Amino acid sequence: MAWESGSFIMAPSKRQSSRAALILLKASRPVRKWKRMTYVTQIPAAVGPKLEENGALTRYRLHGSPDSANLVVRMMLEELGEAYDYVPVDRLTSQQKSPAYRKLNPQGLIPVLEAPGQDAPLFETGAILLFLSDRHAQLAPGAASPARGRFLKWLFYLSNTLHSDLRISFKVKRYLPDQSRHQLFSDTLIERIGAGFQFLEAELETGSGPFLLGEDVSCVDLYLAACVRWAQIYGNSGKWDLAGTPCLQQLMETLEDRPALRLACQKEGIEGLPFTKPVPVTLPGVRG
Repeated sequence: MAWESGSFIMAPSKRQSSRAALILLKASRPVRKWKRMTYVTQIPAAVGPKLEENGALTRYRLHGSPDSANLVVRMMLEELGEAYDYVPVDRLTSQQKSPAYRKLNPQGLIPVLEAPGQDAPLFETGAILLFLSDRHAQLAPGAASPARGRFLKWLFYLSNTLHSDLRISFKVKRYLPDQSRHQLFSDTLIERIGAGFQFLEAELETGSGPFLLGEDVSCVDLYLAACVRWAQIYGNSGKWDLAGTPCLQQLMETLEDRPALRLACQKEGIEGLPFTKPVPVTLPGVRG
């Protein structure tokens, strides 16, 4: 069923209604040929913003660091086909904590999106996705759509719960000074993250299409893809296996076939299969 607002070019596809049928379908599908991406060996240089004569931005300006939350925003901008400038933030030197960057986001966190016509920079990944989907009427059901509630529910679940747990699990020492409790805290987070992915798996199993909201791809699928990637390679990597969630794995394979997402990953310095067989980005500042 198509949403009432938003344009979606991808034709809908029916998913088998049972896990067994899905696994059989997956086993019989042809092996995909993946063209290896060009590996980026350094953080791209900043591109100057496009400004009007009065100094106002004429297109988006994304501040980020390779394989950070800006990956989600970049994937959405590429899916929308919107022009944007990219400003690299060097985490190796804690550039995100500098006075200049804190003028954009006082928290010193990545990403930040500067948008034409706005009186302040946007931060918080979920807020940026919501802003872009509303502005361009794409990649999300509109305000009058019956699917709007489901969209908001999953957007904020990913932003407030799953992504938050992942972020803390990557930096346990930062959030818990007592070293004697690190292992217990880390194990608890990994358990929560695994339960979160099972929660999403159950939604996909009972859904009406291959995507989280049904037959149409949305920005919550892009956000989920980034979380799936990070859970497998950063922090306590190896403690959660995508193969244990076949519907989620099928979704990741579908997203890997989208040209806009492949391009976004390439621009982030990500090579190979970014969601189903991810490898860490080793550019300077990524682990900072």
